[in-house]
Amino acid sequence: MSKIDFICTSEEQTENIGKKLANIAQKGDVFALFGTLGMGKSVLSRAFIQSLTAAKEVPSPTFTLVQTYEAPDFDIYHFDLYRIKSAEEIFELGMEEAIYEGVCLIEWPEKMGAYLPHNIFRVDITPFGNGRKITIETKDPNKQKRIEKIAG
Repeated sequence: MSKIDFICTSEEQTENIGKKLANIAQKGDVFALFGTLGMGKSVLSRAFIQSLTAAKEVPSPTFTLVQTYEAPDFDIYHFDLYRIKSAEEIFELGMEEAIYEGVCLIEWPEKMGAYLPHNIFRVDITPFGNGRKITIETKDPNKQKRIEKIAG
């Protein structure tokens, strides 16, 4: 398993990580964003989406559960699963199609339970000093090569 850590002490640094992830994204990628409320999952997602699309406004999909954006090479599906009651609800949101047809940013992926794919980019955002530590890891050798590109 390959993993990289970033220490972010500002929202701007978190946005930069989102942009870096967007630069390595390919159709079929799932970015599972783990972290408690207020850690910066939506900040990272917004920067990711805005760097690949013309979207000016990128609201958190807290109430809609999913927002879709058109990027040049794929659609981006931004999921916020905080409000779902059972893992099966993901099928009503079109999660299966999104995983195969586009790029998914999933906030609160632990709500998916066993339905969370194995071949993902796991992004953990945790408190660290006066900021956050963002850890990105994957088990897939091809994805490992891509995250190594953004390590610098």
